[in-house]
Amino acid sequence: MNRSLAIKFGAIALLMLLLLVPLMMIDGLIRERQYLRDGVLEDIARSSSNSQLISGPVLVVPYRQTLREWKTDAKGKRIQETREVSGRLFMLPDRFEVDGKIQTERRARGIYEARLFHANNHISGTFVLPAQLGIDEDFADYRFDEPYLAVGISDIRGIENALTLQLGDRQLEFTPGTQVSWLGDGVHVTLPRVDGRQQQRLDFEFDLTLQGTGQLQVIPVGKTSSVHLAADWPHPSFIGNYLPARREVTEQGFTANWQTSFFSTNLHEAMSSCVDTNRCESFNDRSFGVSLIDPVDQYLKSDRAIKYALLFIALTFAGFFLFEVLKRLAVHPIQYALVGAALALFYLLLLSLSEHLGFGMAYLVSAGACVGLIGFYTCHVLRSLGHGLGFATALAALYGLLYGLLSAEDYALLMGSLLLFSLLGVFMVLTRKLDWYGVGLARTSSRQPVDAEVAHE
Repeated sequence: MNRSLAIKFGAIALLMLLLLVPLMMIDGLIRERQYLRDGVLEDIARSSSNSQLISGPVLVVPYRQTLREWKTDAKGKRIQETREVSGRLFMLPDRFEVDGKIQTERRARGIYEARLFHANNHISGTFVLPAQLGIDEDFADYRFDEPYLAVGISDIRGIENALTLQLGDRQLEFTPGTQVSWLGDGVHVTLPRVDGRQQQRLDFEFDLTLQGTGQLQVIPVGKTSSVHLAADWPHPSFIGNYLPARREVTEQGFTANWQTSFFSTNLHEAMSSCVDTNRCESFNDRSFGVSLIDPVDQYLKSDRAIKYALLFIALTFAGFFLFEVLKRLAVHPIQYALVGAALALFYLLLLSLSEHLGFGMAYLVSAGACVGLIGFYTCHVLRSLGHGLGFATALAALYGLLYGLLSAEDYALLMGSLLLFSLLGVFMVLTRKLDWYGVGLARTSSRQPVDAEVAHE
């Protein structure tokens, strides 16, 4: 390799390293704007209501038990002592059903928007209380207080309606608080006393209208649970330990149905562990629901785009270098630098415009501006309108391929590999007959007569 070509390669490599500085600054700006956006969304959620988790209803039966113990006094006489202890029985419904209809709403603060939802839930089910409430021994020693129904709601600020329980032919008003520590925040309603000696059936239903942000989840507390959710949001992400048995997603919204049983959830054992240890991770982890995600996250896509920036600049410089060696044109490193600066500023334009126009339109405008500017400049650098337009067309194709890489998340690696292999093949085909030892000597030889004339003088 002659000295001129080595210097050219060195200058291009140094220039690419220097361009990493503005690219890293833009990458830091993307993260800063994303952090600011997340902070605003969290602030909107704090001002309204966060994600919602419905846990319950759980039937709680307080009791007082008389314990009898035989002791021997100092004289060796056996006497019976009694004491009373209190506790609570916890029961899950045999049947649990939720029918929810969700409407979404946008809340904006400055240029940032949060997605809120209003879920109108109709909750119904049945408790089957076994004879003697499942107590096998010494049932006569138990005294039962008024039972109550507890429903856990993760953010009670989102409750939008007055809650009334329909229990058979009775209507009972809910009051704040679950009175059950492991259920967290929520509501409860006091029920009539139950006759524990015989099996009883309690049919219940109530309407719960909830406002929340981002996610709505339900814990399937029934021996058999059926949850139906419908919303006007066409981009759901189904989350939790159980996927819907059936779902349908259209441009107008989605519907989803879940079906579970104690065989699949083992929730009764999880609740028993929760009651004994007051640690309820296993109970709460059995939830499922939907996340109302925004499919266009301009910061995530901008961050992904800038990861390809160095490769993009290298391919553009390679195109410049091809014109230089094949057409025997001299391109100064300053001209490389100006083109590289325009390519770096594309990502700043993309970030700033995407906050106002959306990512797709911002990408089109930013790419069009950069292609137009670089095409105009290369027409003069390459001293040919045809060469400049050809270079601009190739650059536009690269921007199109980059957008394809950003859109095809699952196939990004495959598409990137094929792109690099194809471009390497094009480069090898175009330079297959090039005398690399002679590159750079042509301009030297063209200056020799001038140098000889100067020497003669």
